[in-house]
Amino acid sequence: MYTDIAIEHFTNPRNVGVIEDYDGMGEAGDPSCGDYLKIYIKVENDFVKDIKFKVHGCAGAIASSSMTTELAKNKPVMAAFAITEGDIINALGGLPEEKVHCSLLGALALKKAIIDYAKTRNKDDNSL
Repeated sequence: MYTDIAIEHFTNPRNVGVIEDYDGMGEAGDPSCGDYLKIYIKVENDFVKDIKFKVHGCAGAIASSSMTTELAKNKPVMAAFAITEGDIINALGGLPEEKVHCSLLGALALKKAIIDYAKTRNKDDNSL
């Protein structure tokens, strides 16, 4: 059963869309269920100033993607990079056991977007 927070993020997802002039973009998918997520970030002064996502997936994937963007927005890049699937699940107040894997998509796509940002800025991944 979904929590009220998860239902709110599924029915009213935050930060949906594309940032055309993004600084980093990350993708993650789950071939077993067909969920697919893209996260776009805009960074200013080493803070995630804007973040958007597009997802093709179930209620759990939509809620997790929405919460991922809320957790990362306006955070220092390193703090956003440290967001885990556990952080996403906790912020949603839990997910049904069979939907826990959805939170991994958000954490993974966010990390990939930040790595993409670091690479395009000629930084090595250890100096984010």
